[in-house]
Amino acid sequence: MIQGVQIDFLSAERMDRLTMMEKIRLILDDVREGNIVVLEKGLAPDEQSKLIEVTMMEIKPDGFSGIELETYPVKGGDGFGGFFSKLVGKKAESRLTVIGPANQLKTIKKDENLIRAWVSSR
Repeated sequence: MIQGVQIDFLSAERMDRLTMMEKIRLILDDVREGNIVVLEKGLAPDEQSKLIEVTMMEIKPDGFSGIELETYPVKGGDGFGGFFSKLVGKKAESRLTVIGPANQLKTIKKDENLIRAWVSSR
């Protein structure tokens, strides 16, 4: 048997076919198993908020410690795609997102081009 941490890389194409709740269930079920999930496109702000909300409801004394979530900052400086994007109603594209169990994934460094994380084995 292989020892270590499983990392699932999910394509934007696969995620685009799912509803918001299907995305959240897919991510949370994977993370609850101790896996790290990497999303090619990331989540929309409302999906990310819902993921955090559902995660908080599922934290229990059964050992699930919640999630650690990191996304590259959206280009544009203010984290929302810039003033002009907001003014014309253009939605900022999410970038790659890394999600994992809070007790196994720790962010060491993050900037617009790099997410450096430490991952411990189970």
